[in-house]
Amino acid sequence: MKKRCEWAGSKNPLMVAYHDNEWGKPVKEDQILFEFLILEGAQAGLSWETILNRRENYRKIFREFDPEKLARLTDKQLETILENPGIIRNRLKVYSVRTNARLFLEVRKEFGTFSKYLLPFVDGKPLKNKWKHLSEIPATTPESDALSKDLKKRGFKFVGSTICYAFMQAVGMVNDHTIDCFCYSKI
Repeated sequence: MKKRCEWAGSKNPLMVAYHDNEWGKPVKEDQILFEFLILEGAQAGLSWETILNRRENYRKIFREFDPEKLARLTDKQLETILENPGIIRNRLKVYSVRTNARLFLEVRKEFGTFSKYLLPFVDGKPLKNKWKHLSEIPATTPESDALSKDLKKRGFKFVGSTICYAFMQAVGMVNDHTIDCFCYSKI
């Protein structure tokens, strides 16, 4: 039996598949980066499992996380989205999708890709930690503080340091698999 990070020991097959196939693997595709930015913001105050269970609904409702389409959402469309029980119906979180899409496009225009914008926050390559236990993994780091500060300065919403660190972990800017996890050495 494969040894996994403690948090992935869920009986939920979505959590196991997410851990084994996505979490911590470096992502360069802007649309996937945007998806994780939005989903990590939606998670604020909730568990990742709650969001993961609704991920397909988020993808459908938020147009596969195409930032160009989402930047054009009207207030009326956002109000309709708020009525959908397939997502977390928090007004601030839902409206932040449009705001963040517009700002994401600005960052992409400035840097060429969002991926290129992110690289300097980890000195150009993923950080590889050596945690033995889940309890050792921090909620924030100086790198997530810096990313959060810069995103907030640009006007992004739901990008506190804890959210940014979860985002960094998810998209492989940092490898926080515990050293006994079978994924640790694969990344």
